[in-house]
Amino acid sequence: MNNTTEQTVARDVIEPIYRAKFWMQLIGVMMILSGVLTAITIVGLLVAWVPIWAGVMLMQAAGAVDRAYNRDDAREAMFAMTRLKTYFTIFGVLLLIYLVFFAFMMLLGIGGGMMAAGF
Repeated sequence: MNNTTEQTVARDVIEPIYRAKFWMQLIGVMMILSGVLTAITIVGLLVAWVPIWAGVMLMQAAGAVDRAYNRDDAREAMFAMTRLKTYFTIFGVLLLIYLVFFAFMMLLGIGGGMMAAGF
């Protein structure tokens, strides 16, 4: 496959994400702002880096998508996909941690209720 064909394929593949570029940028900025606002609280300092990191990943992906589409650049398309993979990995791990924490708290609540009822 020659270089021109690879570039055309990259542009065709990246087009749906290119059309969603505005939303990627908007969510990225909102996540960075929420991370900054979270950092204002003392406890928030421990977790504020997560939404900031995710927001930066989305902003970088949006920029790479724009460059990949406008320049027909397969390397930029690959960079964008890598950043999106990192973004979804961050939120996949966070969701898993949240679900485990939620299940643990439910078990504590059920145990506390049973102890209060005298079981």
